[in-house]
Amino acid sequence: MAKEQTLTAPAGAVDAPGPDATASDLERVLTLGASDMEKVNACIRKALTSEVVLVNQVAEYIVGSGGKRLRPLLLCLAARACGDNGQHRFALAAIIEFIHTATLLHDDVVDESGTRRGRQTAHSVWGNSAAVLVGDFLYSRSFQLMVTLDDMRIMEILADTTNTIAEGEVLQLLNLGDPEVSREAYDRVIDHKTARLFEAAARLAAVISHADPDIEEQLATYGAHLGRAFQIADDLLDYAGDAEALGKNVGDDLAEGKPTLPLIIARERSTPEERALIDRAVAEGGHGHLDAVLDVIRRTGALATTAEQARGEAEKALAALGGLPDTDWKWALEALANHSHQRTR
Repeated sequence: MAKEQTLTAPAGAVDAPGPDATASDLERVLTLGASDMEKVNACIRKALTSEVVLVNQVAEYIVGSGGKRLRPLLLCLAARACGDNGQHRFALAAIIEFIHTATLLHDDVVDESGTRRGRQTAHSVWGNSAAVLVGDFLYSRSFQLMVTLDDMRIMEILADTTNTIAEGEVLQLLNLGDPEVSREAYDRVIDHKTARLFEAAARLAAVISHADPDIEEQLATYGAHLGRAFQIADDLLDYAGDAEALGKNVGDDLAEGKPTLPLIIARERSTPEERALIDRAVAEGGHGHLDAVLDVIRRTGALATTAEQARGEAEKALAALGGLPDTDWKWALEALANHSHQRTR
C-alpha cells in the first residue's frame, strides 16, 4: 500500500510542482499532475471548438462541469512513471476524457438522470436529442485527434476500447429492471463500461513511452483493477454516501432499476420476504421502497462486503506496479489506488 512520503521531483520531471507535504494524498497527486493537466485542458478546449453553437454550449457545459479528470490524469501520471517527456500524452489524455464524457452523456439519457455532480444533466437542459448527438460529436472528435498522432497501435487500442464501452452500455441496458442480475453479469458490465477505459489510459501511457511489454501489461492490469475499484466504490456510495457530497440522490441506482453490487449481495443473503421486496423495488424503480431496501442492505452486511471488494481491487492494482521504478509518479499511482476505495464522493 502507498505510504506517506515527502515528494521530490523525479528525474525528467523538473517542471513538476513540489506538492505540499501537509495536503491530503489526493491533493498532492493533483498538484504533482497540475502542469500536465493544464496542457491537457488546453488541448480539450481547443478541440471542443465547433461552428455549431449548440455543440459548443453542450460540450462546454459537460466538460466544464467539474470533476478531477481522473482518467486523463492517470494517463499522464503513468506516462511520467515510464519516463515519458514527449507531447503525445496531452492529446491522448484529451481523447480519453472525450470518450468518457460521451459515455456520460449517453448514460444520462438512458438512465433518465436529472443531476450529475450537483448540476442538471445535459439532456435535462437541452433535451435527449441534443445530448446524444453531442455525445456522438465527442466520439468523432476523439477519433480526429487520434489520426493526428499517426500511430496504428494507438488507434487499435482506442477503437477496441470504444467498442467495448458501447457493448457495456448495452449490457447495462439489458440489466435494467432485472432483480436477478448475477455478480458475474455485474462484473461484466463494470469491466466493459468502466475498467476498460482506465485500462486503456494506463496501457497507452506505456505505449507512448516505449516501455517494455511487461511494463505495458502491468500498467494495463493496474488500470483495469483501478477502474473496477472506482466503480465498486461508486456503487457503494450510492447506498452509503452523502447526497450533497455526491451531487446526486442516494439510492439513484435503485430508482433507475439498476442492480449493483450492494443490492446483489443483499438479495443473495436476504429472506424470501426481503428478496421479494428487492425484486419489486428494482422492477418498479423510483425511491418508494428505498428505506426498506436500505434496511435489508444494512442488515445483510452488503455494504461492508462491497467495501471489501473495492479494497481488494485496489490492492490488486497496487500489486501490479512492482515493475515501475520508485519515483513520485509511481507514488501518485499508488495514492490513486488507495483513494479509489477510501473516497467519500
